[in-house]
Amino acid sequence: MSQTLAILNCAQLVTLAGPTRPRTGEELRELSLIHDGALLIRDAKIVRVGTRQEVEPQLPSDCDVVDAGGRIVLPGFVDAHTHPVFGGQRADEFELRAAGATYQQIAAAGGGIKSTVRKTRAASEDELVATGKRYADWFLRGGTTTVEAKSGYGLTTEDELKLLRAIRRLHHETPLRYVPTFLGAHTIPNEYKINRAAYVELLITEMLPRVTREKLAEFCDVFCEAGAFSVEETRQILSAAKALGLKLRVHADQLSLSGGTALAAELGAVTADHLEQAGEAEIASLRSANVQPVLLPCSVLLIGATRYPDARAMIEAGLAVVLATDFNPGSSPTPSMLLAMTLACTQMKMTPAEALTAATINAAFSLGLGGEIGSLEPGKRADIVIHDCADWRELAYFAGVAHPWQVYTNGKLAWTRETKGPLQSRESSAASQVNHLR
Repeated sequence: MSQTLAILNCAQLVTLAGPTRPRTGEELRELSLIHDGALLIRDAKIVRVGTRQEVEPQLPSDCDVVDAGGRIVLPGFVDAHTHPVFGGQRADEFELRAAGATYQQIAAAGGGIKSTVRKTRAASEDELVATGKRYADWFLRGGTTTVEAKSGYGLTTEDELKLLRAIRRLHHETPLRYVPTFLGAHTIPNEYKINRAAYVELLITEMLPRVTREKLAEFCDVFCEAGAFSVEETRQILSAAKALGLKLRVHADQLSLSGGTALAAELGAVTADHLEQAGEAEIASLRSANVQPVLLPCSVLLIGATRYPDARAMIEAGLAVVLATDFNPGSSPTPSMLLAMTLACTQMKMTPAEALTAATINAAFSLGLGGEIGSLEPGKRADIVIHDCADWRELAYFAGVAHPWQVYTNGKLAWTRETKGPLQSRESSAASQVNHLR
């Protein structure tokens, strides 16, 4: 196959081209849409974007051509908060919540994160990679091409390293791109229940140095919450991580107003995530420190809660809002960015355009990848999804529908709904093929 690929006959090419920074305010609604669009890819990167009339006459003779069939074409979703590697599952807890138990009650009874910790510790690295590949396929078929991937279900040095090594393998062994985050401070493990300070010390003096020495993570995250880590414990851990060169993220103000948002601003974290309880003061602190909020509406829905982050106030305050799934086995067992977008529109009063920007280019900037992915512009990685829609607004509007038809990462086909090879050489592509897929 040629290393040159063209995608033609795009009813709408949603490029999200724009400023080389996260989008705020009215910019969140500017999608830089091209009707009857086309793009040219060479050696994994986009080299030309425009109308079909502009791009098609310039195609080289050996170029492979994909007929989008009048569908819409977008950059791949960037899921900036996931927990994609773990042992077992927690369907039993889902059943308990359906019967009336709260997430906090289940955790207090020995379930929740600690349930997954037990199963993850018992799993080998190979077993974690095998199940991780199953979830990678779920992300790809939902149109996601990059995920931020947290550890946090090991809570011993060797088990946390095992998770991060599994994440590294998945990055190399699947078409999905993984950006690793160390979350050893996810909760206090049972063996340190009566000696919290000793676990914090272990994180700072042993786990973090090992993680950075082996270059297993780009970020460090802490779950700052009553029942997890206090503000002072979080400050100690994140300060140590920052001194070792890791960038910071914070699980903040999810279940209670714990002070995590203010701490994220104080320490210069890249993101503060969750923020269900954050109010005017917390939003102002994020704005003053230029911290991106990562909003996770799927986890609100799936634990049966009703309080969503105040996305409108954040946007009006000038914050570069990000959407993510929080995929994990307990509070948010979904990899669907499409569901996150639907909830953003219906429950957080974001417009469809704001939701799409938050799920792509803003998410890419929150991972330090805004110059490489998140929009369809020359020079960027060819992470591209063809969705089986005629209008981009259908993505969030037709809720629960698997819209992707073909998914490309680095210019290569990573997933397709077709059962036979979708690519044809330009010479063999018949004129009758145009629009045959609609």
